[in-house]
Amino acid sequence: MKKVLLMFVLTKILLFFLCTSTAIDSISQFKPLSVGNTLVSEEGTFELGFFRPGRAADLYLGIWYKSIPVKTVVWVANRGKPVKGNSSVLHINSEGNLELVNHNGVVAWSANSTKKVQNPIVQLLNSGNLVVRDEGDQDPESYLWQSFDYPSDTLLPGMKLGWDLRTGLERRVSAWKNWDDPSPGDFSWGISLEGFPQVMMWKGSKVFYRGGHWNGLGFSGAPELKANPVFEFKFVSNENEVYYTYSLTNESIISRIVMNQSISTRQRYIWIEDAQAWRIYASVPRDNCDSYNICGSNGNCVIGDSPVCHCLSGFKPRFPKHWDMMDWTQGCFLSEEWNCEERKKHGFVKFNQLKAPDTSNSWVNESMSLTECRDKCLANCSCNAYANTDVRGGGKGCLMWFGDLRDIREFSAGGWDLYVRTKILESGEKKNYNMKVVAVVLTTAAVVAAILALYQFGKRMKKFRACESSNSLIVDNNKDEEELELPFFDQAAITKATNGFSINNKLGEGGFGTVYMGTLADGQEIAVKRLSQSSGQGFNEFKNEVILIAKLQHRNLVKLVGCCIEGEEKMLIYEYMPNKSLDSFIFDQAKAKILDWSKRFNIICGVARGLLYLHQDSRLRIIHRDLKASNVLLDHEFNPKISDFGMARTFGGDQIEGNTKRVVGTYGYMAPEYAIYGLFSVKSDVFSFGVLMLEIVSGKKNRGFSHSNNSINLIGQAWRFWKETRPLDLLDSCMENSSVLSGALRCIHISLLCVQQHPEDRPNMSTVVVMLSSESSLPQPKEPGFLMEKEKIFLGAESSTKHLFSSTNDISLTMLEPR
Repeated sequence: MKKVLLMFVLTKILLFFLCTSTAIDSISQFKPLSVGNTLVSEEGTFELGFFRPGRAADLYLGIWYKSIPVKTVVWVANRGKPVKGNSSVLHINSEGNLELVNHNGVVAWSANSTKKVQNPIVQLLNSGNLVVRDEGDQDPESYLWQSFDYPSDTLLPGMKLGWDLRTGLERRVSAWKNWDDPSPGDFSWGISLEGFPQVMMWKGSKVFYRGGHWNGLGFSGAPELKANPVFEFKFVSNENEVYYTYSLTNESIISRIVMNQSISTRQRYIWIEDAQAWRIYASVPRDNCDSYNICGSNGNCVIGDSPVCHCLSGFKPRFPKHWDMMDWTQGCFLSEEWNCEERKKHGFVKFNQLKAPDTSNSWVNESMSLTECRDKCLANCSCNAYANTDVRGGGKGCLMWFGDLRDIREFSAGGWDLYVRTKILESGEKKNYNMKVVAVVLTTAAVVAAILALYQFGKRMKKFRACESSNSLIVDNNKDEEELELPFFDQAAITKATNGFSINNKLGEGGFGTVYMGTLADGQEIAVKRLSQSSGQGFNEFKNEVILIAKLQHRNLVKLVGCCIEGEEKMLIYEYMPNKSLDSFIFDQAKAKILDWSKRFNIICGVARGLLYLHQDSRLRIIHRDLKASNVLLDHEFNPKISDFGMARTFGGDQIEGNTKRVVGTYGYMAPEYAIYGLFSVKSDVFSFGVLMLEIVSGKKNRGFSHSNNSINLIGQAWRFWKETRPLDLLDSCMENSSVLSGALRCIHISLLCVQQHPEDRPNMSTVVVMLSSESSLPQPKEPGFLMEKEKIFLGAESSTKHLFSSTNDISLTMLEPR
């Protein structure tokens, strides 16, 4: 009898474990979901349960991929209201509504059903959609509630981005605040219904990026969005709904679109099974021309030109002085104004391959022909431009714009035909309105870096020609010479702006000269880099910096406003960075507290994006060669901007490595192969970036790092902690009590990958940017290049050349012969 009883008990226990271990995809009114239990979709693709993001202590209810090893959360219910304790539950209440109840019985989150049914259940579908439905009704149109209507930071296949016009429901995707906090940030993506519907991204209430309106094949701001092997997409606009959605062409493909608050980017990821990692398939914004309305009203952004902004043909800058200083926000206006009574003298200029202007102030008739649209626009004195709404089949429909034309860019391929209204000039007053500004290009391939924009700067602009004196801005290779024009300030204006180069205006000093803060007559704050007349090498660096930085347009690169050359005076004028340089914060125990982890991570990501632009996305392929904390400047919001291009070098499109006998850079940031053999490449900058990351995380300098074993530097200490499985011991003490550990750990991991001994082992910057913006698994780092000072790798004299706003004791190496 005892044996029978024992067998019965064991059977019951076994059945209990078998039942509880079986994955379930739904719950009913009588089966709530508690902490520790999960729902798993029928095919095992997605899982719903309670989780703690990053180092957060509180709990959130969310959905993640069950089928991949990297835990990737795609939806969070209680984004702004985490729950505490392990007694919280998800259940269906007596009214048939889904509720998340806290440990103290308070409802932290709820989902109200559209109607009441007898037997409501909650089910997690294979699509990742959490639905409330009647147990006997599986029709998607009958769902009482679904999570796909309330996106978090991710758009999954089958989700709709946009509006249900019948109920007023807006489906908008908004980023997490950070890795540890899934509450909605201010970075969002949706569809604007103002005027003709168009896809937009916002930072707070301001438009950040505009994908444009649907043209029948894709969005006007994304001509590259075409048929592809990964996903299919469609746009629906009718009296009931306006939305964008996509589906995967192959069920084995895993893809998602994510809004990333840290780097202000929308990214499409593809899961790579062999690598067991997420990879970026596409991202926006792509470049500076994707910044909303960067060129102002009636301006056109051309990413290949420098400067990138031009007025549309027939228009001129509203404020030429601001325009020549690359402040385009005030835009352009008609060169020849027209009036309504002279309509017979009006015509239209056709522009090709454009991103269609913002359609917020527009009128649409989808049945009109283009000729009818032209006549309609000409008859309306408020109409300034027109185009087809649909580009398929040669074009159809009518789209008319009223008021200024905003957020236009030119594409190298694809794009839109736009017809802009203008006055037909009489024969005696005809002007040559070019559709593009043609850049002057130097003929020698080795000096592609010397392409300079031609500026018009009124009385404050001067033209100077290449000559034999050491003061001429000449790029001479194999005796090729070009006449160059630059934005030029009078010395008197700069002297006045800096109060006579007053010591009170002094920001920093280095081997190349002194930097002063100044204010121009129009109120613009500037930083003036005044080269020392005793600096023998200074002019070469001055020339190099002007040539390179005049071609660069990126939010994470410092902007060159102009220059000044009079007699022995040589000055560079930059935008002013009120928070000066990064080193003045991270190496100062008092000021370091201002830079919390969120700001530090934003700086890391910004520098990474700036380097990626230099290495890959700019017209010139540039290696900085002197990346360090004192060359990273901070604006009023602590956004980073890479500065000081005096030592930078350009590469050809297929060149991967260079060699020099003139080793330049800063001790402590230089890659081993460069310091020892003079070999430099993009991987040299990656090494410097890795060092910089370690300094940002730790608050300590690599050079001069203090440790009981004085033969080791910061890199060596980080490597030691890594091998001893205590990498977070490197973390700056002012951040020890904050919930940043997971992000800091990942950054330490990435930095060790960047400072590996051999260049081929280091990631390139595009990979680094992906690593920083995702939670994919990372490879294990190999031993780094330590470059320990005690080993005396370097030979020759050192010369101090601190740069813009530097307040450190960094030493830049110049004129050294490698071993």
